[in-house]
Amino acid sequence: MKELVEYLVTELVDNKEAVVITEDGETLSVSVDKKDMGKIIGRGGKIAKAIRTIVKAAGVKQGKKFTVDILESDDGPVEIFEE
Repeated sequence: MKELVEYLVTELVDNKEAVVITEDGETLSVSVDKKDMGKIIGRGGKIAKAIRTIVKAAGVKQGKKFTVDILESDDGPVEIFEE
């Protein structure tokens, strides 16, 4: 699952070297450069929601429920709009 999220995120950002994905059980933490946060979150959180939807659908195939946390370069979780 980590590879899927890494592919999605690196295709969206400018600073690909700053992308760090960590996997802790069923939680994936995504850390990107501060300048790329808007590209990952999107207007109204639409892109972040889309990433989570894709990961959720892929997790169903594996029989697991994954969550995706988006972090701003070691500052902690960023609040994202969710359903």
